[in-house]
Amino acid sequence: MSKVLIIEDDANIANFVKLGLVEKGFDVDVAFTGHDGLRAAVTSNPDLVVLDLILPDMDGINVCRELRSRGDIGIIILTARHMVGERIRGLEAGADDYLSKPFEFEELVARIRSIIRRRTPSPISSSSEDLIRVRDLEIDIKRRRVRRGSRLVELTTREFELLRLLAENADRPLRREFILQRVWGDEFEANTDPVKVYVSFLRRKLNSSGEPDLIDALRGFGYVLKESR
Repeated sequence: MSKVLIIEDDANIANFVKLGLVEKGFDVDVAFTGHDGLRAAVTSNPDLVVLDLILPDMDGINVCRELRSRGDIGIIILTARHMVGERIRGLEAGADDYLSKPFEFEELVARIRSIIRRRTPSPISSSSEDLIRVRDLEIDIKRRRVRRGSRLVELTTREFELLRLLAENADRPLRREFILQRVWGDEFEANTDPVKVYVSFLRRKLNSSGEPDLIDALRGFGYVLKESR
């Protein structure tokens, strides 16, 4: 049974989401403040957090950053803030996904299941499939770890899946639409370009120590991770 922590100060919304998720088979805890949510994340060790950005005691963005610093936990931001800039702030803070209020409950459930499914390692029979190496980049599929040279690179679930897709198809240009379908499925809003946003996140993390860029943008087409220059 997957465990979900809801951090939401509106008791009506929190209880509505909790009851619905319990009916869907999830084990659910609720916290009504940021500090209580961070404490609950330590004690209950949830698989995923549904996080409101507007909390009475601290900014939800700071809660998100703190949760992300503690490990590879799934995070969905659920908030009334609709501006694109707010969505980008949440994603940059480490969230895996963003859903605006008002929302459809079944969509929230689908996104929760999708993130938890992606975070659950699939059994791999061949040891040669455990690692993907491209230049000085090493992706450990089973442990979901990424290294650039000797440096460990911390990625969110969505960032990891995007990098894995690009690395599995190194030197093969991938269309933006193909990437969207493989990494996001139907979980993206038509007026956003998550691929561009997440490629920028990957570049920032992969190149943070001054390493050469691995990912090329192909204008009007998509992206490619290059085996060599």
